[in-house]
Amino acid sequence: MGMIPLTPERKAQLEEYAKRRGQDPAAALDDALATYLEWERQDFAEAVDGIRRGYEDVRAGRTRPATEFLADLRRKHDLPALKRRQQPSKTRMQF
Repeated sequence: MGMIPLTPERKAQLEEYAKRRGQDPAAALDDALATYLEWERQDFAEAVDGIRRGYEDVRAGRTRPATEFLADLRRKHDLPALKRRQQPSKTRMQF
């Protein structure tokens, strides 16, 4: 792949990161990137699995009204009730 340009700020951060770990910057970058990419892969897999499970729940009828869910969420986390929005006026503009 060759050289990857870094901003001076990112280069300084990388050098400090490497110094704290007793590594040269290339090894520190490789470790940090490997850790991030593994985290991102797991996060993606978990998101896809959650969507799949949600889709299966909907297909199986394991759902409840959103108003019920939101009320439970507000009670559980001691959140205030939402104010109802006012309906827009039904005045018509004339040209």
